[in-house]
Amino acid sequence: MKPFAGPILQNGYVVRDWRVAAEHWSRVLGVGPFFVMEHIQFERCTYRGQAAPIDMSVAIAYSGDLQIELVQQHNDTPSIYRDYLDAYGEGLQHVGALVDSVDGVLAAGGWHDAVIQRGETKAGQRFAYVDIGCHPGGMLELIEVDATARSAFAYMKERAANWDGERPIRIAK
Repeated sequence: MKPFAGPILQNGYVVRDWRVAAEHWSRVLGVGPFFVMEHIQFERCTYRGQAAPIDMSVAIAYSGDLQIELVQQHNDTPSIYRDYLDAYGEGLQHVGALVDSVDGVLAAGGWHDAVIQRGETKAGQRFAYVDIGCHPGGMLELIEVDATARSAFAYMKERAANWDGERPIRIAK
């Protein structure tokens, strides 16, 4: 059976401090470099249908074909990240799949009612988190990608494949 939104390529971890987590992943597991987007600006973001002005940063690296995303929320706005951190502490909160159309996948999967959080960044990156109901950390992020996003992910993956351990953290400007 062909998945509605596959393949899954990302493990998304909610962390209290992205820098501490990235340094751990780099030092202990040899994963890196991490590309960091601090205080992501959203065009719109909703959580359970309500506006959610989330202040968050993410750090992204690759281990082979697997993208590791570390998510730190800086404010107390209700969100899936805050819910997870409050209930379980740090850990795997979601898996992510790249899709051509968030709305198309939601329709194909019959998942419109299962969307917990969704939005779009100021850079135009659309996303939706779907509660797939299997266990804590069993949320699916649909990540809508265009050629620019695919290129950025390919760049990160290439840097990871050739990484020499230097500069494990790289802040996006």
